[in-house]
Amino acid sequence: MRFLAPFLLLAACSPTELDLVVRADFTVRPGVETATVLDGRPFTPYTLLSEDGERLITVTSDDLGQAHFAYVPSSLVTVQSGEGTEFPFADGEVLAGGRYYEVVDEERGETSAPFRVLALRDVPRPEFYRAQRVEGMEWSPIEGPKGEPQEYLTYLVMRDGVTLSAMVRYPDHRLYGEGPWPTVVEYSGYSPSRPDRADTGTMIANALGYATVSVNMRGTGCSGGVFDVFNRAQHADGYDIVETIARQPWVLGGRVGMVGLSYPGISQLYVASTNPSSLAAIVPKSVIADAWEMQWPGGIYNVGFTEQWVDERERQTGTGQGWVRRRIEAGDEECEHNVRLSRQNFNFESFFRQLEFRPPNSDDRDLRQLSEPIEAAVYLSGQWQDEQTGAQFAELVHRFHSARYVRAFLANGRHPDGYAPDVVFGWFEFLELYLAERIPRLNGAIRVAAAGQFASSFGIESYRFPADRFDDADDYAQALARYESEPPITVLFENGAGSQVDGAPVARSEIQTTSWPPPGSMTRTFHATRDGQLADDPPSQGGVHRWSHDPHAGSIDFFGPRGYELLPTLWDEDWTRFAPGDAVSYLTAPMSDDVVLAGPGVVELYVRSPEVDDVHVQVTLTEVRADGHEVYVQSGWLRLGHRAASRDGLRVERWFDERDFAPVELGAWTRADVEIPAFAHPFRQGSRLRMVVSSPGRDHGTWLFEPPPYDGIPRFDLGVGGGHPTQLGLVQIPGVPIAEGLPPCPSLRGQPCRVYEPIDNVSD
Repeated sequence: MRFLAPFLLLAACSPTELDLVVRADFTVRPGVETATVLDGRPFTPYTLLSEDGERLITVTSDDLGQAHFAYVPSSLVTVQSGEGTEFPFADGEVLAGGRYYEVVDEERGETSAPFRVLALRDVPRPEFYRAQRVEGMEWSPIEGPKGEPQEYLTYLVMRDGVTLSAMVRYPDHRLYGEGPWPTVVEYSGYSPSRPDRADTGTMIANALGYATVSVNMRGTGCSGGVFDVFNRAQHADGYDIVETIARQPWVLGGRVGMVGLSYPGISQLYVASTNPSSLAAIVPKSVIADAWEMQWPGGIYNVGFTEQWVDERERQTGTGQGWVRRRIEAGDEECEHNVRLSRQNFNFESFFRQLEFRPPNSDDRDLRQLSEPIEAAVYLSGQWQDEQTGAQFAELVHRFHSARYVRAFLANGRHPDGYAPDVVFGWFEFLELYLAERIPRLNGAIRVAAAGQFASSFGIESYRFPADRFDDADDYAQALARYESEPPITVLFENGAGSQVDGAPVARSEIQTTSWPPPGSMTRTFHATRDGQLADDPPSQGGVHRWSHDPHAGSIDFFGPRGYELLPTLWDEDWTRFAPGDAVSYLTAPMSDDVVLAGPGVVELYVRSPEVDDVHVQVTLTEVRADGHEVYVQSGWLRLGHRAASRDGLRVERWFDERDFAPVELGAWTRADVEIPAFAHPFRQGSRLRMVVSSPGRDHGTWLFEPPPYDGIPRFDLGVGGGHPTQLGLVQIPGVPIAEGLPPCPSLRGQPCRVYEPIDNVSD
């Protein structure tokens, strides 16, 4: 395919755009906000020049004569490229798309011709996509592949000439006919294009009758190019993938959808933000909102899941995956050629650790902003206590201003719950209506066979898919109209306690609503008091409570000896406690009635630090039940230097900009709004709401927090009442059906449970 790429590029571009490959005694390949030196001399300094001749950055080539330009520092530096390239700057900018540059060989003084770096908007002509022909193999959910999968790995050509490895699987012809078929793409940096093993989203879609196209992002698998985390080159590649696949004869209606959870869920939103004309529908599950805040929640460095995820991405690029090595050993020359550029992959953990303040170009990876122009239909699902990606996803629910239609499925739960059977049936209906454009009818054989597999995977004793709901519709238009007349948001309550198997993904109750929070919700404010209460009314007297920094908390999660396990019905939990004096606690009186409290919420903290000017706080909400157990609900975090923010009711917008950062003034009261991410939790009569303020840690599954490098153990004061009234604002939702009786402890998905022990606050 790499030999075909130049001819496809000629078909795609106008005569003024034929400088996509620039040659001196080396080759420069411009991409979307990137440029790469190929075929240069090994260990040679190559400098990127702006169009007015300014030297921007020097990259010393690797042993193959390759050098990659993606980021430009504020002043000239020299970087040695190679595996795990270190970029010693955090104040840089991405390479500007649409501008002209040159590259000079500093040893020989030879300079390339000017070249234009591509912008996201530089879309090839339709001929570029029509020129590519992609074929796949039949794959049965019952019998497996109908042939040798290794023979069907293929390559898609992107607008800059990079080729991406892809695997196309057709649905079982006996179940779904000869095609064309509705078609979906699963796109990530994991191993989606591995021929002999399909990712979960692909397997489910294939079983439901969809042709599937599984594509590895650039710099991963057998794909060419240099890997980055959610950069615009990946967004543009997604556009090109969709438009290429949509023009294949086996694709129903020339429309494409996207599927996937977590990484391939997040990638759907980035691709959809570019609005490929052939993208009809996406079903993102268990996603993030802002990439920077995933690494720096509340401005505090996440040394847990996010850092580990980034490290794993680095390890699995190039030949770090066994299936890639085996492809090369078996003679896949395209794969061998492509992975050469993996030498240019960055050391992302080192790079991200430098980003103590949110760079302005983070907006290019901020899905809160990128969701607004998405035009495709969207089915979003997520869990409030998602141990990997958190509750950020809920911020997206009200952001899809341009989408054809939006449906959301929200629940307490865990990261893989987007593949729980009820959720899968929901996005099957959705894709049938918005991608296939037909009345949803689940294949009878799959209805029987897949139900048992889902039940086994999630620990459900038995499961039946819901009945087809639109069989009595006169036609597709009527079915669609009925679907769109339903409230678009489903919210589950007490997921995990709705069946005979504790922890299985079955809820005890649910609601359908038109918005989140639902119409009619009210703000409820709880005031911290000197006697440790969360009172409905402001206290008449002020007070001060003190806690000490816990230096160990940030390295402790709530899992037991087995550690983190993704799929077991009930986790092995060891939810540890803060030592006396290391946290302060406030409790409501027992609830007089059943009530549902929800987020987003805000804690207005008043903190005084006598000893240090860098203060990190965690606020955790729990339910203290009448039976003496305590159930985790939600946590929020903030480095108080990042307290600058804007408020809209209970929504907090924070910029994390270096210009807004202000260390805490020693000995003075500092007010800061700590955001509590979205949740929805029933509190029955007799239960109490608890708020605990502490150092970050102990109360999360996979997020760990790097503490400040304190000299000693500092103490902090929390003000209550009087002139420093700490208070908590939450949403109270009316009209939610609450099942009788307390759920077993543990049983709620994503919410650990333990015996309640009081905390005696230390007074000043």
